[in-house]
Amino acid sequence: MNKVRTRFAPSPTGRMHVGNLRTALYAYLIAKHEGGDFILRIEDTDQERYVEGAVDIIYRTLEKTGLIHDEGPDKDGGVGPYVQSERQERGIYLEYAKKLVEKGEAYYCFCDKERLESLRQEVAGKEIIVYDKHCLHLSKEEVEEKLAAGAPYVIRQNNPTTGTTTFCDDIYGEITVDNAELDDMILIKSDGYPTYNFANVVDDHLMGITHVVRGNEYLSSSPKYNRLYEAFGWEVPTYVHCPLITNEDHQKLSKRCGHSSYEDLIEQGFLTEAIVNFVALLGWSPADNREIFSRKELTEAFDYRHMSKSPAVFDYTKLKWMNGEYMKAMDFDVFYEMAEPYISAVVTKDYDRKKIAAMIKTRIEVFSDIKEHIDFFEAVPEYESAMYIHKKMKTTKESSLSVLKEILPLLEAQEDYGNDALYEAVCEFVKQKGYKNGYVLWPIRTAVSGKQMTPGGATEIMEVLGKEESLKRIKKAIEKLSENK
Repeated sequence: MNKVRTRFAPSPTGRMHVGNLRTALYAYLIAKHEGGDFILRIEDTDQERYVEGAVDIIYRTLEKTGLIHDEGPDKDGGVGPYVQSERQERGIYLEYAKKLVEKGEAYYCFCDKERLESLRQEVAGKEIIVYDKHCLHLSKEEVEEKLAAGAPYVIRQNNPTTGTTTFCDDIYGEITVDNAELDDMILIKSDGYPTYNFANVVDDHLMGITHVVRGNEYLSSSPKYNRLYEAFGWEVPTYVHCPLITNEDHQKLSKRCGHSSYEDLIEQGFLTEAIVNFVALLGWSPADNREIFSRKELTEAFDYRHMSKSPAVFDYTKLKWMNGEYMKAMDFDVFYEMAEPYISAVVTKDYDRKKIAAMIKTRIEVFSDIKEHIDFFEAVPEYESAMYIHKKMKTTKESSLSVLKEILPLLEAQEDYGNDALYEAVCEFVKQKGYKNGYVLWPIRTAVSGKQMTPGGATEIMEVLGKEESLKRIKKAIEKLSENK
């Protein structure tokens, strides 16, 4: 068996879409699972869509996600250049297109825009131009005459109009199409640049790519790819077409959703490891239905034959859950280093940020959740006194006011405001009064936080706030409840 060689061939058009990241990840895993090579190729021949700085985004994203390429523009493996515009400059694509012309598998087309527009017709509800092979019938002398005169031209693939073409995809199986459906696609455009489809075939062959991983939107183009391989007499690679990724409404995942790219997700507070893990499961599942994987474990477990044909739903809620699991498992110091900027953006007062981080570590799913969990440390939000009512704790506004008044002297006398000492003091108070813990702790926590849900208990919060601020908030709560009697 030949050594497995896969490639990721992105176009530098902006941020890396989740679908592109999945393609890169699957190509990487297929190669590494078999001890093969993962190649990076930059497809920049579509100059109109080129975005300045996008190549740097590609490099940065692959590095951060750990998808380290074995060959690429910065790692020559002997089959470069690995940038299509550089390959174009060397005349590689025109050379191979002319070989097809010599074989009768391609031909020069000199039709102008007006004539092409006249061929426009409706097919399957869409208006497209179906080329009629007009220039295929030009004599060799006519072609040479036009070329010598500098007439603009494209080079088209010469596909049959009768019979069928069959190809095999490792996910979708054997697919047969009528040749009448295959248009004579352009191989070389009028500006001399290759089309995406033609450059792919030439580059994949010359770089020894054994497995081509791409989205299933390219399934319909595969027969034309196969005919090119056969026309050249080249071995056809293994095709692995990935299922479509949709949103929760089963619509194609678009940039407008706000979380369609890797960088979108990073900016929203997701961890790279969780993103990679989640993306791996968008269309693939292991035999044991396990969900949490390290990159090493993914490499060992990944079998692309377990990929699904059905569209994969980008379940944002599941991604948040998975991210939360990764956060819980994180080393605390690493977590704190990443969480601290989010904490400091909300809490400007001189509180122990590490203690705040310890409170939220197992309670948040993404870093952007931090603000809503800790904003009360900066200032108590406006809240209704009805928050003191809790049926399970059997608290009312009146009982809460009474409890706060009773415990205030004890809290004023308390010197040690560490969590353990405070909790012990409150529990002793509860025991002496014959109350239940929640009956006392609920009104204290509400008073010091002004929130129904907090990342820590009453005494944990008071430890961070300190004695002066804690007492200030409790006294203010007493005033609030007194006014609402």
